[in-house]
Formats: sequence, C-alpha cells, structure tokens
Amino acid sequence: MQPSHALLQSKYYSYRQPSFDGTGKYYMGREIAQVMGHQGAGWLERPDRATEEQPQKMIAALGLKSTDVVADIGAGSGYISQLLAGEVPKGKVLAVDVQPEMIELLKQRITKNNIANIQPKLGTEQSPELPAASIDLAIMVDAYHEFSYPHEMMVGIVSALKPGGRVVLTEYRGEDPQVFIKPHHKTTQKQIQQEMKAVGLKLLKNERVLPQQHLFFFGKS
Repeated sequence: MQPSHALLQSKYYSYRQPSFDGTGKYYMGREIAQVMGHQGAGWLERPDRATEEQPQKMIAALGLKSTDVVADIGAGSGYISQLLAGEVPKGKVLAVDVQPEMIELLKQRITKNNIANIQPKLGTEQSPELPAASIDLAIMVDAYHEFSYPHEMMVGIVSALKPGGRVVLTEYRGEDPQVFIKPHHKTTQKQIQQEMKAVGLKLLKNERVLPQQHLFFFGKS
C-alpha cells in the first residue's frame, strides 16, 4: 500500500498526495490521471463525439495501407477500432484493453456489426501483450495519460513495432486553456516528447488537424 504523504522514489515513478483527479503517481514530472472505468463507456459512444473530436480527420491523417496491422491500445468499447478496421480490410486491428468489461463490449460491437478484422486482446497494466515485430502502427486515442505504467507499456509497444512502424498518440492539448478537459487528461507536446524519448522514440510530426487534440506521430530513434 503506497503512503499518502511521504515521497517515495522508484526506478521510474514517485508518489505523493494525489491532487484533484490525479493518482498521486508521477512519471517524469507528470501526475498520472485516474482511469476511466468501463462504467464510462457511454462517454466514448456519445453522439456528438464525431463533431467534437472529428476522428475521421485523424483516421485520414494516418495514411494506412489496406494490409496494415494496427494496435488500438486502450481501445475501450471499440469506437476507434471500428473506424480503423474500415481502413485495413486486408489487415487487422488488435483492440487492446486492460478491462475485461471493455473487452466484452468490444466483442458485442464486433458481433453486432459483423466486423471480421478486429481482434479483442486483453492486456495488462504493464504490457500490451503483443508479439515482437508484429504491428505496423500502434495508436492511443486519449488513453496514454491514464496508463498506470507508461514506461513499461511503451517499451512493450515499441518492441511490437515492425521495422519502420509508427506510434501515434492523440491527447487533448495541455497548452490550450480553451480545451475544457480535466487538467490531468490533457498533455503538452514537450511532456509527451520527453516521455517518448525515454523509450527510444522520436517525434516525426504533430499534425494540427484536430480541433482540440494533438496528433503525434513517433518512430524509432
């Protein structure tokens, strides 16, 4: 059980008294956000998400090939996974989540919509459970800031990349006070870059096509 006040140091993490909506667990100076549980799946499926976030612009910016293998890390109920599946008809989407309840929602979506190329996959807090050199792209949509073990998860994701593979993150812009999202659910480019650098990734570009979110593309250094 972690103490509530004393600062403890570990190899990658430190612990302090949690702030509002934070966990009290810090990685490279950033307090990790609380996880949105499966009870919040309805927010992922909200009708106005398409207009608020404009995910189709994100999908278009990915430049996917029809044969690509894409890992949707923190897939939740599969809203983004389904959009990705339409872009890789000869490939597949590995929809990874750590909550069994979300995996069940994913399976229900696949059955309801008869989607053949989404494979739900239960990961752990410290690993996406993906084989080495198995994916062309890993994408995390508003999920990375909630990872309980971001360093270990990213090491696993980097290991899973094929040669030339890419990592894509969307995160609400922490630099923008007009983005009305809880502070711990927003991140800055500076913070994300230093965290990705720690696992051997370099920023390739930040596509500025989304109304509220960064769209980061990373490759191996």
